[in-house]
Amino acid sequence: MHMKELFFTIIMLMKACGPLSAQTTAAPPQPDPPGILQRLAEKARAAKAKVQGFGEQALGFAGAYYEDHIQPVTDRYFGWAFSVKSSVLENIQTTMDNYNPLKATTPADQLPVN
Repeated sequence: MHMKELFFTIIMLMKACGPLSAQTTAAPPQPDPPGILQRLAEKARAAKAKVQGFGEQALGFAGAYYEDHIQPVTDRYFGWAFSVKSSVLENIQTTMDNYNPLKATTPADQLPVN
């Protein structure tokens, strides 16, 4: 007889505790851990940000080095090349103007205009 009472009590406790356990707040489900592609994408973004930061520093250093050491030397050569180009083009233009065989040199040599 005690067995029937024991089973009855256990069943009643289970019926009473079932709704109580449902009312307790369960821990929110944990999000799935990021997949390998997501982790690789995050690492790639972090590496890109590092490289861009390094690149900006390197460009700043390179620009300062150029202005301090290279530009003063090369400016003279650029000026020389520009003056040579200008004089060569001027000589060519003068030669072409003087060479034109169809150009009349005197007013008597000009063709009459109809």
